[in-house]
Amino acid sequence: MHIDFLREQFAKNRDSDALVWRDQVFSYEQILAEIDGWADVLEKESIAKGSVVSIEADFSPKAIALMLALIERNCVVVPLSSSVQNQIPEFREIAQVEVVISVSDEDVSEISRTGTKVDHPVLVDLQAKAHPGLILFSSGSTGKSKAAVHDFVPMLEKYKVPRHSLRTISFLLFDHIGGVNTLLYNLSNAGCVITVADRKPETVCAAIEKYGVELLPTSPTFLNLILVSRAYEEHELGGLKMVTYGTEVMPESTLERFHELFPDVRLLQTYGLSEVGILRSKSRSSDSLWVKVGGEGFETRVVDGMLEIKAKSAMLGYLNAPSPFTEDGWFKTGDAVEVDGEYIRILGRKSEIINVGGEKVYPAEVESTLQLMEGVDEVVVKGEPHPLTGNIVVANVKLGTDETLAQFRKRMRAFCSSRLARFKIPQKVELVENSLHGERFKKMRK
Repeated sequence: MHIDFLREQFAKNRDSDALVWRDQVFSYEQILAEIDGWADVLEKESIAKGSVVSIEADFSPKAIALMLALIERNCVVVPLSSSVQNQIPEFREIAQVEVVISVSDEDVSEISRTGTKVDHPVLVDLQAKAHPGLILFSSGSTGKSKAAVHDFVPMLEKYKVPRHSLRTISFLLFDHIGGVNTLLYNLSNAGCVITVADRKPETVCAAIEKYGVELLPTSPTFLNLILVSRAYEEHELGGLKMVTYGTEVMPESTLERFHELFPDVRLLQTYGLSEVGILRSKSRSSDSLWVKVGGEGFETRVVDGMLEIKAKSAMLGYLNAPSPFTEDGWFKTGDAVEVDGEYIRILGRKSEIINVGGEKVYPAEVESTLQLMEGVDEVVVKGEPHPLTGNIVVANVKLGTDETLAQFRKRMRAFCSSRLARFKIPQKVELVENSLHGERFKKMRK
């Protein structure tokens, strides 16, 4: 019932490309057959309607069809990708997973039961309504991962409105709100989802060329990696029509450099959270960080410089944290913003703002400046306590040059002196060899 609109769309477009996985093209007819196959398996294995089921997989024909078959069976779906491999036991426990279905890289599935009994009030209420659900874990890039529970019924409503049919790379992960949105958007509009073996710039650029990708939904961190790697020089990316970016604040320098290289590609800032879903958005222009967010089912307001959202598709609650909603149903995003008419500019997380002697420093502004420096591959800026100023600005930098720390600090200070106020220039610099982003291609600020 809940995915009837998707089944109708699949049936209408039986011969169209639905998915590219491991260089194989799967049609909508094949995906329909996979869904029916899973429906039979779930019945045969006596997996009760409403069960909490983890899908431990990455994007594949079986994993995608399994998610849809579980929605159809009113189950609560807990997608867990390889990016959280070390946390899977903990996440299963928090989500009160009853059935584990793993799908290997070869698309071979295995079913097991945990013996867990569901008793969390949010899950019990969802099961009592006989509605399918979705549990998503936050990235934990700034703290402990939180488990957000969604009712799939209101979440699916927005996908019933016809949009553009596009060939899209599934860059954002299977267990990320952006990855789920990419999947459902494309399936509901008979688009084609192109999966990649890994998320290296070279691999993604090769897939864009080979499969005529039109849309790349990604993060600012990954766009910077494309620029640094120059992978775009090895591949023809002329078919790319749009790049959407979100999950973290976009450094202005990255946006400007990418737009300069690809002036014909539309750059669209998106905004979404595990707790409320993905809002519709409209950037003022491809080279602007000002964006209008909202759309049907969403309301926004700014209180004391902080963005708040009320959404019909908002989560029901956390499984492992107090409710973040106000009494009248507004979600406090924790994002500081500037306002210009209908547009906002996201400055950064309130928790990440660095207070230096009473002056506010937003990490993204400093990162944007440092990324303009020759040889800076990645940078993460954060605050560190200091007895005199309260905090100092600290920069972790991954260099593509062979400079010493002393040489880089001297060059950095000279470079920043005319570009940043003195209190914004990093007082402490650490050179690192490892990547400064997590599996979800967000800067790690822990």
